[in-house]
Amino acid sequence: MIALNKPFTPCLTKLTTYLAQVNESGWYTNFGPLHEQLTKRLEDYLGVKNLLLVSNGTLAIQVACKTLNINSAITTPFSFVATTSSLLWQGIDTAFCDIDAQSYNLCPVALDKALAQNNKYDGIVATHVYGNPCDIFAFDKLARKYRKKVVYDAAHAFGVRVDGQSVLNFGDASTLSFHATKVFHTVEGGAIVFKRREDYEKAKQLINFGLDNGAITDVGINAKLNEYQSAVGLTILDEIDNILAHRAGLFELYKSRLEGVVDMPKWCSSANYNGAYQSILLKDENQKQRVKAKLEACEIQSRDYFSPSLNQVFKSDINMPISEDVAARVLCLPLHFDMSIADAEEVCNAVLQEVGQ
Repeated sequence: MIALNKPFTPCLTKLTTYLAQVNESGWYTNFGPLHEQLTKRLEDYLGVKNLLLVSNGTLAIQVACKTLNINSAITTPFSFVATTSSLLWQGIDTAFCDIDAQSYNLCPVALDKALAQNNKYDGIVATHVYGNPCDIFAFDKLARKYRKKVVYDAAHAFGVRVDGQSVLNFGDASTLSFHATKVFHTVEGGAIVFKRREDYEKAKQLINFGLDNGAITDVGINAKLNEYQSAVGLTILDEIDNILAHRAGLFELYKSRLEGVVDMPKWCSSANYNGAYQSILLKDENQKQRVKAKLEACEIQSRDYFSPSLNQVFKSDINMPISEDVAARVLCLPLHFDMSIADAEEVCNAVLQEVGQ
């Protein structure tokens, strides 16, 4: 079986060394030494400031919106369910805007039209789908034009740069997921990168029950990352260059073999690849089902990711024709560190046999 995804396994020897430090100090959570070390190393590696570790990527979105005082938001229907459910769970008035047919990201042209018609929203929540950066410069202009806060769901975008700069430096905040299935993980976990230091300081209090030196400053929550999770992150961060290089290589192999045969997202021309996901877009739903059946017969896993379009899940009264069309035809193929070049070639061969190339 060629698995769709497989978490990167941390080196037990290195991990045990870190865990021994935790046990020796007796400091297991609450911004401990490994937490602070991981924060600093991630900021240096990613080229960002004001990075706040949190316990998962869903809470990252919620804390970012709470910090930025976003009570209503317009977002993408083509993303993992947590992008929308995190907003709804927090009582944020949420609406959808359709995606760009080529990148599958939130469409700035459609967003401009939507905001011109209804400017009631406090913020924009956009996903860098599959790690492919949104049109960040267009969103910057829209944010200024309509005076909106922008939160990027960058769960897939670890290590991605645009024009040499981390994509996490754009918007008012960018959120990361460090779930076990992600390029970099802490088993469960996440982070928020804030543009402004004052927002970082406020959020740090919010994730610690709203406490500041023992005084209650706001209604907070417990969203801290603990020392054992930080130990996993530090262990994997030692291997991250190899992880990204191997995954990007597999992504490029898929691209070279399948481009022109099936559709793929149009990647931001000034951004690098991190190999977070490999999606293909089939001609129609029937062809997708045939490809899925072929892959299954070859013991290759695949997934409708993302499907269905979230406006259909959460009963929006406005159709999102592009998102709905892409969600009906998209299929994600296996891509993870433990895949070999031969595995990727096998997947490509199975797809090509079914689509007739």
